Amino acid sequence: MQSKQIQIDDCYLHYIEYQQCNDPLGTMVFLHGFPENWRTWRKQIEHFSHRYRVIAPDLPGYNNSSKPTQLAFYDISNLIRVMSRFIEFVGDGQQVILCAHDWGGAIAWPMVAFHEPLFSHLIILNAAHPSTFTREMIHNPLQRKKSEYIHQLIAEDGIEQVSKDDFAFLVKMFLDDQGQSVLTEAELFENRQSWSIPGVLPSMLNYYKAMPQLAPKSSTENTSGPVTDLQAMKIPNIRVNVKTLVLWGDNDLAFVPELLDGLNEYVLELVIRHLREGNHWIHHQFSDRVNEEIENFLTPQRKTAS
Repeated sequence: MQSKQIQIDDCYLHYIEYQQCNDPLGTMVFLHGFPENWRTWRKQIEHFSHRYRVIAPDLPGYNNSSKPTQLAFYDISNLIRVMSRFIEFVGDGQQVILCAHDWGGAIAWPMVAFHEPLFSHLIILNAAHPSTFTREMIHNPLQRKKSEYIHQLIAEDGIEQVSKDDFAFLVKMFLDDQGQSVLTEAELFENRQSWSIPGVLPSMLNYYKAMPQLAPKSSTENTSGPVTDLQAMKIPNIRVNVKTLVLWGDNDLAFVPELLDGLNEYVLELVIRHLREGNHWIHHQFSDRVNEEIENFLTPQRKTAS
């Protein structure tokens, strides 16, 4: 496994590259979400590196990548620009298979829509499509309630709240409905080390401060939506023509299941697979099942009945 770095403008992106085969079927790129880093994909990296060249970056602001301080850097259009250039570089003239979770998915959806020639397949794990997410933020009070935690992250004392008690706020995010962490103690230790790197916490929180679908805090108190202060929020027309697999843990505490309703109106070739007992962290909870679903999607002839 090689640790590498690429410079895009003034931003250095750290990534790992791993390949355990002489003739890879192609390149797979994995984009992590909040509040993780490239290591979240370790089980996918190990599995797919036997047949593919695997790339997993730290997103800008995370772990060993640069940590730009300007809020404008984290505007979604700029993140798409930076990450599409990264994809173009590591793809080296070939289309890549993109797999993304959470904030990685928030970048991946529009990036694949706007830079379609770079990609052969898109695989999404519990990451809301911008169009259906905006729709649900406007019309679904439960989605606004589920997103209420964002206001804690972007508050003036957000960094203090997130970091206190050895990052208890972030650690709690990984608990399942039984109160058990989906991460091992070793994985939690690695994450705490990453969160402790100077500049990481403010950079991670800047993703939320710059997000276009942020609902006013007062809107979570409205239980009959839509609410008037969200009417100016426009539903983007993000259309994906690349073959797409969505793996969805049905017990996600951050997203309502209605986010999948009408998704086929925005995604031309769409397969949705539900993990009924999964939550937001299915790649941790059910790594073997996730790997199998991805394999079946990429090589349909291998598909078995489920």
